[in-house]
Amino acid sequence: MRAWVLLSAVLWYLTGVGWQRNSERTEKGFIYGKPGHPVKVYVKLHHNSPVLVCMDFKRAERETVDPTYLWVGPNEKPLTGNNRINITNTGKLMVKDFLEPLSGLYTCSFSYKTIKAETQEEKVVKQRYDFMIFAYREPDYSYQMAVRFTTKSCVGKYNDLLFRVLKKILDNLIFDLSCHIIEPSYKCHFVKVPKHGLVHELFIAFQVNPFAPGWKGTCNESIDCEDTTNHNILQARNRIEEFFRSQAYIFNHDLNKTLPAMHFVDHSFQIVRMDSCRPGFGKNEGLHSNCATCCVVCSPGTFSPDVDVTCQTCISVQIYGAKSCQ
Repeated sequence: MRAWVLLSAVLWYLTGVGWQRNSERTEKGFIYGKPGHPVKVYVKLHHNSPVLVCMDFKRAERETVDPTYLWVGPNEKPLTGNNRINITNTGKLMVKDFLEPLSGLYTCSFSYKTIKAETQEEKVVKQRYDFMIFAYREPDYSYQMAVRFTTKSCVGKYNDLLFRVLKKILDNLIFDLSCHIIEPSYKCHFVKVPKHGLVHELFIAFQVNPFAPGWKGTCNESIDCEDTTNHNILQARNRIEEFFRSQAYIFNHDLNKTLPAMHFVDHSFQIVRMDSCRPGFGKNEGLHSNCATCCVVCSPGTFSPDVDVTCQTCISVQIYGAKSCQ
C-alpha cells in the first residue's frame, strides 16, 4: 500500500470527518604558480591532485633555457618521484590518492638562463612558487523538516498516536536507503486562520539522517562513502517531499473537500539542508573562500573531534586533520 494512502486511512480511523576546487586552473587543467603569492589548491580526499606547474603562466608562454626544478614537500624535504608523487622533467607535480597528512606547503624552486645575443653572456634567474594544498571532502547532508497537521484538540491520545504513526511511515519510506528519522518532536498550538477562526494544529519537526544502523553496508567497500550517503539522503528527501505533496493532493481533490479533523496543512512543509563534517575536517569560508562549501582538513593549531562544521583551536596540534587536542 502506498505510504500516503496508509496515512490517509489512519487519519480517518483516528478522527473521522472533520536543494576540484581552486581559482588558478587554466584551460589546460594545470595550476600555475604566482610569484610572491601562495596558490591555494583543494584536493578531494582519495583523489589525485591537479597538475601543479613550477612556473607562472606568463613564463610558461615564453621560451626557457636550461630550466631546473626542485620541489620541496610539507616535511621540508625534496620530493622525488614514487608511487604517490609524480614529477615530470618539465617541473609538473601531481600527488596521487591524496590524504590528510599530505596537506601543507609545496614549494618549487625554478631557475633558468637568459643569454644576451650579442655577447652570449649568461645570467641565471631564480624564482620560487608556493602552493598550499588542502585535502577536502564533501559535507555530509541531512535535512531538517517541519510540517503541520490540524487536530480537534491539543488534549488527547490521538495527537501522540498520529505523531508515532507518521514517524513510522516516514522511516519505512526511506528504510531501503539506509536513512532514518531522528530527533522527532511536536507541539500543539491554536492558530487564528483568516475566515476560519481558531484552529488547533500540530507543529511537527524531524531530521532525516543518512546514517541509519547498517549504513556502511551501502558503501560497497568504498573507502570514501560520502558520495553514496549523500545520494541516498537526496533520494530520501525527494520521497518525503512527494509523500506530503500527495497528502495535499488527496485532500484537495480525491475527497471533494471533505477533510478528516486531523489532516496535513497544505503548504506547511518546510525543509532546510544541514551540513556536517567528518572528524578532522571543517568549514571556514574566510580562510577557504575558494572552497567555501567544502569540509577542508583542519590545519595545524586546530582540530575537530566529531561531526561538527568548524575546526576548534588547539595550539598544541601540529598536524593536518587532527581529531583531538593533544
